[in-house]
Amino acid sequence: MALTHYLLLECEAAPGPLSAVPSALAALCQSSPVPLALERLARQAQGPMVLAYLRLQQPEPLADQALLDLRARWAQAGGPPLAQLSRLELVYEAAGFSHAQTPVLHYVVETDPEDGWEAEIFRWYDEEHMPGLAAVPGCTLAQRLINHDAGPRSHACYGLLSEDTLGSPPWLAVRHTDWSSRCRPHFTNTRRTMLELVSP
Repeated sequence: MALTHYLLLECEAAPGPLSAVPSALAALCQSSPVPLALERLARQAQGPMVLAYLRLQQPEPLADQALLDLRARWAQAGGPPLAQLSRLELVYEAAGFSHAQTPVLHYVVETDPEDGWEAEIFRWYDEEHMPGLAAVPGCTLAQRLINHDAGPRSHACYGLLSEDTLGSPPWLAVRHTDWSSRCRPHFTNTRRTMLELVSP
């Protein structure tokens, strides 16, 4: 069983202030038998999705029953209905060029590699793509995680100072390398989501 570094909690919230979500997350972290801390809370810039990254104090394997228990505790805490609760394994993390500044956006790219391409795509991500994007001005953090539950399997995410970072020449240069051109056609089930970070 793989180590779990984070729990990714996904739910939907009505427009307006996230009044119920932070309090439910605080109650969940307090009641959880697995020590948890809310590291990041973000809501979709144009949509209802809310993501909460709950970091385990100590990475450990979590059984399916632990997820069922946490789902029940979330319901007891009065949180919105869960869309997903997933175990995430951290496989890459790098401070970004702008790590000293506070990000305002959270950008997520999720994908399932095509059969036979997982090893190559994961090597490209960790050796070229993630380090390259982390080094772009306007990026505060680059992480890649493996989603062991809801998927897609590869979950890459970035802290950004501005959405303009995605269109900047350094960012585009990293996206348009020869290795990128070989790997990207073999992405499947790809989802790209821009979210606004929320202060809990």
